[in-house]
Amino acid sequence: MLTQKQKELLLFIHNRLQQEGVPPSFDEMKEALELKSKSGIHRLITALEERGFIRRLPHRARALEVIKLPENSTEPPRRTGLSVIEGSKPKAPIALNFAPSTQLDSRTVSVPVMGRIAAGVPISAIQNHTHDIACPPDLLTNGEHFALEVKGDSMIEAGIHDGDIVVIRRCDTAENGDIVVALVEGEEATLKRLRKRGAAVALEAANPNYETRIFGPDQVAVQGRLVGLMRRY
Repeated sequence: MLTQKQKELLLFIHNRLQQEGVPPSFDEMKEALELKSKSGIHRLITALEERGFIRRLPHRARALEVIKLPENSTEPPRRTGLSVIEGSKPKAPIALNFAPSTQLDSRTVSVPVMGRIAAGVPISAIQNHTHDIACPPDLLTNGEHFALEVKGDSMIEAGIHDGDIVVIRRCDTAENGDIVVALVEGEEATLKRLRKRGAAVALEAANPNYETRIFGPDQVAVQGRLVGLMRRY
């Protein structure tokens, strides 16, 4: 049985994960629950963890996973953590349905923005075409391109910040060390550096607060390779 505050916090974390793919900060939790200090949030999170409603993902800043919701809640939680499942079969990759990039004039190419991509805790696979951005032609290579808004900070040491727009060349292969959009288990898309370790595939962050994740070769599908970045000041 959860207290009212515990339930409010659990649902707030769950809803934020559903909407943005990353948990709220402790300050955001404190404000949402109208508490006077973050120590109260720490106590609530510990209580939820002890009761099996959430778990903390190791070696990650602000990383929480909702395991279950209260019995009177009908909305199932979406898992945000990833794990290697031995013997699992990959699900069919989610199709990327978008209009290809088009040349507007000699100085501008229109590239479709396909929603947000996590550079941190993985989020739902690439969303629908939301709008277009104008890119200089010399930023692009041959082939189809799409763009994604970065959410999170796990690639910050590679110069990729929260809120940046990354330009991706659509492809299904990558060289060792490339930064790619990787689809894991057919469900979770994330922006990471790809490393091949024998028969395994490593998705490597560029932030020491995030651990490298290791997967079997049939668990990761490359959706595209980073070719450019756009930032507004």
